[in-house]
Amino acid sequence: MDLTPIHPKVTPIYQTSVFKFASLAELETYYTAPDHGGMYGYSRSEHPNSDELVTEVARLEGAAGGGVATGAGLAGLLAAVLAVCQAGDHVLCPAELYGGSVVLLSKELSRLGIETSYVPLADLYDVARHRRPNTKLVLAEVLSNPLLVVLDGPRLAQSCREQGILLLIDSSFTSPILTRPLDWGADMVWHSATKYLGGHSDLTAGVVVARDPEIGRHLRRIATNLGLMLAPLDSWLAVRGLKTLRLRMRQHSENALVVARFLAKHPAIAQVFYPGLETHPGHELAESQLLNGLYGGMLSLRLADDTMAAAERFIQQSQLFPLAPSLAGVASSCSYPTATSHRGLTEAQRRALGITPGVLRLSVGIEEPAELLADLAQALD
Repeated sequence: MDLTPIHPKVTPIYQTSVFKFASLAELETYYTAPDHGGMYGYSRSEHPNSDELVTEVARLEGAAGGGVATGAGLAGLLAAVLAVCQAGDHVLCPAELYGGSVVLLSKELSRLGIETSYVPLADLYDVARHRRPNTKLVLAEVLSNPLLVVLDGPRLAQSCREQGILLLIDSSFTSPILTRPLDWGADMVWHSATKYLGGHSDLTAGVVVARDPEIGRHLRRIATNLGLMLAPLDSWLAVRGLKTLRLRMRQHSENALVVARFLAKHPAIAQVFYPGLETHPGHELAESQLLNGLYGGMLSLRLADDTMAAAERFIQQSQLFPLAPSLAGVASSCSYPTATSHRGLTEAQRRALGITPGVLRLSVGIEEPAELLADLAQALD
């Protein structure tokens, strides 16, 4: 059937595991020509939906080197680390790093001979002091999870560049609408596309894009050889999400600022962690570094009754912030870091990071702000 007259406005879902070749000569071209001569062979290696997603994220990030889309956010981190590290290498991270990343690095990649060490973010900028002869990569988040510590990205990028060490930035909390880390001098940007890029809580995906085309090729190779490539349907859903990303990030951010200001004045709240608040220790840095006057849709709070029982009462009472272990959907939710992202740490380790029993993380959606405030008021009162 001849499909050439068909010109869909939206890229179709290429729900196929394999593509056909017309001849042995065409098959040979696929294997020998740069970028497979524009052809597709096996969806474990590439397919049009994944390519569209990576191309669009690379455009938003200004990534000339391309990248890869993976079946989950952590699969993206795995691809990024393995693209530049091997057994005997060392990765340097802030102590405030997301718990899931810590588990992958310290419990899984350590078994492959890749070692990771952690220092407080305030000390991480002195890369020369903490590096080792085998340090190949620094990983940091734009905003830490869950207490929203603000990264000075340009400062860290300069320090890494002076030491000849690659920098990978986790921009899952911010998206390219709030930050473009490659503009700072970072080498790779990693997104859990499950979060804001997809935006609708209906897919799991990761995307990593790179400045250097050689790293981009390594990312594709790793994803192909380890079977990390994102499937067609999830790729299509993520591209759909990107089409409203700019609008959603603005509404997420505006709502979160309203919620943060409300919570900061509530007697049941001891502390609010949101960089849009003037009282946040990283506010000035966020103001100068984040784009479009936005601070994102994520915030955390510490209840005045800093106990698990008080957190449970809030969870049971709230109607618009249901308990969920992920974030960034158009509908609001809350998370309990002690039992989810940081459950693998000891209580002493969590307290050292400021994650006490009364800390809750809120993912503020795009609902009407008045409805969110009314729900928070009744949940806290």
